Amino acid sequence: MRRRDFLWNAGGGLAGLACSRLLALDSLATPPPPEFNGGIHHPAKVKRVIQLFMNGGASPMDTFDYKPALEKHHGQMLGPKVRPEGQTGDCGAVMKSPFAFQQHGQSGRWVSSVFPEQAKLVDRMAFLMAMTSKTSVHGPASYMMNTGFTLPGFPCMGAWITYALGSLSDNLPEFVVLPDARGLPYNQRANFSAGFLPARHQGTVINASSPQPVPDLFPDKKFAFTGPDADRDAMAVLKAMNSAHASARPGDSRLDARIAGYELAARMQLTAPEAFDLSRESDATRSSYGMDRKETEDFGRRCLLARRLIERGSRVVQVWSGPQGAADNWDNHGNIQTELPAIAVSVDRPIAALLEDLAQRGLLDDTLVIWTTEFGRTPFTQGSAGRDHNGGSFVTWLAGAGIKPGTAYGSSDELGGKAAEGITWCYDLHATILHLMGIDHEKLSFRTAGVDRRLTDVHGHVVRDILA
Repeated sequence: MRRRDFLWNAGGGLAGLACSRLLALDSLATPPPPEFNGGIHHPAKVKRVIQLFMNGGASPMDTFDYKPALEKHHGQMLGPKVRPEGQTGDCGAVMKSPFAFQQHGQSGRWVSSVFPEQAKLVDRMAFLMAMTSKTSVHGPASYMMNTGFTLPGFPCMGAWITYALGSLSDNLPEFVVLPDARGLPYNQRANFSAGFLPARHQGTVINASSPQPVPDLFPDKKFAFTGPDADRDAMAVLKAMNSAHASARPGDSRLDARIAGYELAARMQLTAPEAFDLSRESDATRSSYGMDRKETEDFGRRCLLARRLIERGSRVVQVWSGPQGAADNWDNHGNIQTELPAIAVSVDRPIAALLEDLAQRGLLDDTLVIWTTEFGRTPFTQGSAGRDHNGGSFVTWLAGAGIKPGTAYGSSDELGGKAAEGITWCYDLHATILHLMGIDHEKLSFRTAGVDRRLTDVHGHVVRDILA
């Protein structure tokens, strides 16, 4: 018998519980100095993040990037003769936007008619007008925007943030993902992965449209014996067994993550019912998020839930618009005039309500809201009226803590097909977000397979032009 097994048999459950406590303590990072305001390398301005991800590739020249040259050259064959990587069809003629653009706010930001509600709030936003990607293929581009790499297996931004900063609440998940009710995005759950970081930092996926957003949180009523005493006793036995297993496998974080998950689920029995109960909100609040309209109900529900979660202690909440596939998302290959308005209207009112609600509650003082997508669309037609994939240029906006409102950085070329000035990669976006949270992106690393890995790889600079 090994010494470890002997001690386990002799000490039984108490030794296992003690081991569990040691494992928990080992996972805690040294708290930052109080003057860093929650940051670990410098004072933080942001405590929580809500990321709104438009899955499929939102068209910049039909939303936020007004290009008069598209009207001037409409119908002309100015595109490349050879089909670029990632595009699914040959380039057609230049196509002007079918949507009217107007300037809004004191900043004079151009916004198309598909976003009438967000247009009212442009003076609260900072725009990155020259985002670009290494690829025009959905899967790699989505990986890149979420993890900084085009290949699977790397931790996403939410995992890096919670690994660095830990939890704001013991009773709710640190990193929550709210996917579209119609399905998961491209790459499925790999977009929310912890990669080689401890598994507990992966995103907790919540089905907000389900009557039970967190399944199996409570025992089935037909099992009458499952009361509080049985729960407590079962948890104690399970913790002892799991801790012994984990102590014999110190290099594997999966069981430690599962233990933490079970313990969190037990605590969530007290907190989750209230957090997920949107009936506690007023009729006016639910209506402002669009929950009284079929086209906005799902995204509005998830935006409202995101506010409730960050208000109660979740650190990162990611809200997705659109599933993977050829329909019901931002991948508008067929007809931009008929496809884009439907997906745009589903998010416009809820996003505006979210920003207004956060501001009214004072939550924008320490919360960052990010709107982005994996790439843009071509200024040329695909078929007769669609737009193809284009990693050359797209738009991201940020609002909230630490952001200089009513500003913009960078610009695309005349037609909007390529980033031209102030080019911004995912590395720069991630570096800026980490900076606002008190993290130096060059110092946040994790050694795996003999390499010190970062969210920003070997790239990235903080976009200080949009910072307050």
